[in-house]
Amino acid sequence: MLLVIVMLPWFAHATASAASADEQVKSSSAAGGAVYIVHAKQTVEAGLESFLERAYREADEAHAERIVLVLNTFGGRVDSAMDIGELIRTSKVPTTIFVEGKAVSAGTYIALNAEQIVMQPGSTIGAAAVVNGSGELIDNPKTISFWTGEMVEAARLHGRNPDYAAAMTDVNAAIDLKEIGRKKASGDILTLTTTEAEKAGYADHVAANVQETIKWLGLEGRTQIEVTTTWAENLAAWLTSPIIVTLLLILGIAGIAIEMMIPGFGIPGIVGLVSFVLFFFGHYVAGFAGQESILLFVLGLALLVSELFIPSFGILGILGAISLISGVVTASHDALTALYALLIALVVAAIIVYVMAKKFGHRGIWNKFILRDKLTTEQGYVSAPSRESLIGRTGVTLSPLRPAGTVDIDGERLDVVTDGRFIGAGVPVVVVTAEGARIVVKEVRSTNNE
Repeated sequence: MLLVIVMLPWFAHATASAASADEQVKSSSAAGGAVYIVHAKQTVEAGLESFLERAYREADEAHAERIVLVLNTFGGRVDSAMDIGELIRTSKVPTTIFVEGKAVSAGTYIALNAEQIVMQPGSTIGAAAVVNGSGELIDNPKTISFWTGEMVEAARLHGRNPDYAAAMTDVNAAIDLKEIGRKKASGDILTLTTTEAEKAGYADHVAANVQETIKWLGLEGRTQIEVTTTWAENLAAWLTSPIIVTLLLILGIAGIAIEMMIPGFGIPGIVGLVSFVLFFFGHYVAGFAGQESILLFVLGLALLVSELFIPSFGILGILGAISLISGVVTASHDALTALYALLIALVVAAIIVYVMAKKFGHRGIWNKFILRDKLTTEQGYVSAPSRESLIGRTGVTLSPLRPAGTVDIDGERLDVVTDGRFIGAGVPVVVVTAEGARIVVKEVRSTNNE
């Protein structure tokens, strides 16, 4: 499995290269004047950003005349939308957005960065207020001000009325929208229909499909190259979504930890390794993880395993943990998001490992290093013959007791001690204590006196 992780970059690169080669064959006859049709019909997130970076790079290398970006999305991540917007603004190939259904929330920001916006009848654009992961409006003034500013500047970029961008974003704003005969009240968020968008200057043309859009642009005679996501990019988009990332980290951490603690099952180790392979595969294909991230992870895993067999006072374990965390964080699109996901995964994985350890702990690897067999008295094992029967018996000292010496009790020579007193040789004594090999005696005369 480690070999699979190491070979992952070359496999993903070969897949992407094959897809690129197919598209280049189709476009070779139209280099310098082709129209690239790029489909973005999904949630705005890191996977879409990676795909569009590839599509724009290929269009630029082919000296394409125009990119028609087919947009149909309910929105998504603000950071990904801002990166895509910058990609559109800085591209040498101009972009025309064709809204096929909806371009709301983060999709609106993407559309505003294009030179032209063409909308399909019945489509909508707007509703770009910032929401959290649960879909609830964020009321932080700084966040609202920042995002409203970004939307307004994107609108001004190509001469569009910024009031509409503000009305789509700022829930607290009250704006008179004269072109469409509406007033946006405080507490509302603006969404424009195709007809309203055309009146407001947020739609430069209305077209039923992409071909009508290309005809309107005057490029109907140019070679058309459609760029779609490969199976690897579709899988990567799913694997890099926040929920799946957290789930993969939970399964990866818990699987490896359980396999190390309870070897012999095999299944937890396989699940853990497969989860990490999928994590790095998705992030590599999406363009976030490099070979250094994968090598950091493999190195960290090797160091943790070494800690089990090489005494290092925890040094190897600490270095391994740091390397593992670094590999995961550097492979992610956003370091802070990755840390949050990793923290959640560690907590959940720790709970899973604890439950499994309690249930199957007797099969753990540590049992190979710990002597658990007990030789108890109940089982018939004794560390030394019992001398309790000597208590109360009398004998004669064979040597002075200072305080240790030798006595004779019924013909048996025994090594004894006194309670600290000196007793001479040939003196009668009595056994007062017998604990294991330690026998304590007292002079008979002094015992009688007491």
